[in-house]
Amino acid sequence: MLPSTNIRQSPALRTLTTAHLTQTMTLLELDVLDLNQRVESELSSNPALEIREERRCPICKQTITNNRPCPRCSAPTSLSPDDPIVFVSHIDDFQERRSSYYEEFPEESTSRDKEDLPTFVLKQIAPDLQPQDQLIAAFILSNLNEDGLLEISIVEIARYHHVPISRVENILQLIQRTEPIGVGSPSPKEALLVQLEVLKETQQVPSKAEKAIREGLDLLSRHQFPDLARLLRVTVKEAQQIAHFISDNLNPFPGRAYWGDIHHGNEAPLSVYSQPDVVLSLLEGYQESPIVVEIVSPFAGLIQVNAEFRRLANRASPDNADQWKSYLERADLLVKCLQQRTHTIVRLMRHLTIIQRQFILKGDSYLLPSTRANLAEELGVHESTISRAVANKTVQLPSGQIIPLAKFFDRNLHVRTALKEIVLNETKPLTDSEIAALLKKRGYPIARRTVAKYRAIEGILPSNIRKNHTDG
Repeated sequence: MLPSTNIRQSPALRTLTTAHLTQTMTLLELDVLDLNQRVESELSSNPALEIREERRCPICKQTITNNRPCPRCSAPTSLSPDDPIVFVSHIDDFQERRSSYYEEFPEESTSRDKEDLPTFVLKQIAPDLQPQDQLIAAFILSNLNEDGLLEISIVEIARYHHVPISRVENILQLIQRTEPIGVGSPSPKEALLVQLEVLKETQQVPSKAEKAIREGLDLLSRHQFPDLARLLRVTVKEAQQIAHFISDNLNPFPGRAYWGDIHHGNEAPLSVYSQPDVVLSLLEGYQESPIVVEIVSPFAGLIQVNAEFRRLANRASPDNADQWKSYLERADLLVKCLQQRTHTIVRLMRHLTIIQRQFILKGDSYLLPSTRANLAEELGVHESTISRAVANKTVQLPSGQIIPLAKFFDRNLHVRTALKEIVLNETKPLTDSEIAALLKKRGYPIARRTVAKYRAIEGILPSNIRKNHTDG
């Protein structure tokens, strides 16, 4: 974000600023493997870029030898366990240590089970359905497309099973409110509306967001904010804020929200979990150890603009001048954007490690509710910057488990963890209403239907079935 100024920027400066911001946001959204591929591609096509012989720390610029972590940034700066140690490592340095992680931690802790989306959804809702309704639910789920949307009408489903339309609608509503939220919706618009309704249970949403989806979805998709503002009777800035909220929190294709390309048989998402973007560990030799934050980055402290190319470009012939200038501008922009990306992720992880120390060390029940918006405000950046920095990233915890970075912003995880503890310790099967009452005593005032939803997400059976299992 550039500071405000009263000086008018020239068109060239505005273009450069826009290009810098656009590329920084693009690079920020990439995980370490995609970023590595992106930089390698640019190195192979741009003669103005080169790999420097000596490596420098991207944070403090100190020279690094023997492919070791930066001696300055990787050393503790205080005796406080709450002060994390944050440094950046080249991707090759981390890969040299990968084998030890896999020897200690089994493969299932670092990858998703290849379970298809219909099976995943049916497991959540089956305990709450009668046998005949389970068959209807399975039929609905077998007619989802790759985006998690329903490709058959409710009328056709009702006719096929010879049941009232209202019965199919009730089953479909249950499906739509399981994870991923909105799955089974007949259209992207309805998927967004379902997600918005569920989101209202846990946080405030813009008052005009529902109207924007119902009446202005085409304007939203084309980024026609002035027209959207007129439709909603708000300012253009408010319309943009509503649009950003929708794009950051909702997904018109719920099947993609969690499953990615697994629905197509592509195993690419599994590799995400085998190469974390951030590695968290504890510093040995301390009674209460600070958390060590190792940010894995390709070409960290290695990539630079070729000084000889820059010198020759100043004397290039008129036929080559524009091309050489373009190479230099691209090279300068990439180097600066990579530095900005590193700076943003360093700040993000330092802050998260401080506020979520107990979660990192002790587990899910210690996660403090946090939102991307709150973190953006505390760091003084736009919410979309945090969203992009979190997207597609994974973190390896000190336990060795690799989790999505987005889990740090799971606002319901601590509640679901408390729910699992209550069920685990129950002497007799508790109803959802009784669980809701116990959660309220713990400081989690949620509705009975929300308990049912969380219970389904965690794969916990209803009380009457748990009772039958106990009696059996």
